[in-house]
Amino acid sequence: MRPGVVAVLLSASLLVLGAAPPGGSGPRPLPARMADTGGGTQLITAVAPGTGSTEGRVTWWDRRGGAGGRWVAAGSAPARFGAGGLTDGATREQGTSTTPTGLYDLPYAFGIEPAPRGTEYRYRPVRQDSWWCQDNASRAYNRWTEPRPADCRATEAEHLITYTAQYAHALVVGFNYHRPVRGRGAGIFLHVDGRGATAGCVSVPREAMRRILRWAEPGRRPHIAIGTRDGATAITRY
Repeated sequence: MRPGVVAVLLSASLLVLGAAPPGGSGPRPLPARMADTGGGTQLITAVAPGTGSTEGRVTWWDRRGGAGGRWVAAGSAPARFGAGGLTDGATREQGTSTTPTGLYDLPYAFGIEPAPRGTEYRYRPVRQDSWWCQDNASRAYNRWTEPRPADCRATEAEHLITYTAQYAHALVVGFNYHRPVRGRGAGIFLHVDGRGATAGCVSVPREAMRRILRWAEPGRRPHIAIGTRDGATAITRY
């Protein structure tokens, strides 16, 4: 067979398989296709196939070469989302068991178990009197409290130490955190998997959560972007 024919057939095969031909460039990394990544050099992406999905994938990325560098995946793991699927974080309603889409900072980490060796993030130990208030009538709405204040009903708060699997390790997601809107939702975290879908958080296997905590560097301003592959809540919009 003539060399020219071989080259044509090879190029055709690569196009069918979706691979880039020799000398070509592959698809841009996901963070490079996003509208915003938070301005830092670390990013976590949590992507679901669609808004009705309860499973997807979390990937954590490093931007090598500073602000103008290339994004490179540092790790990846299967993820779980809310039992009610995903919804736009700007219009989410509390009590819907939906995971809010959007781009958020990661204020601090916490856990029932000690922080993995090498963790640089501020890591708050969960104690017997540690609660997360979700009571819309409380001044402590969407805040960690020790002990639970009188205006935060126990039925409207999470007693953190009782979630031994999920809160072995976690990162607070900055959804509705800095200027809380009552009724929008409280207590959204990146945490360890439980038995199934979450109540609105993003979860990953235990070892993946430990790897993320060892990887995250506060000085590099990591954020988390949550979204779907396409549509109105496509992760590339955030």
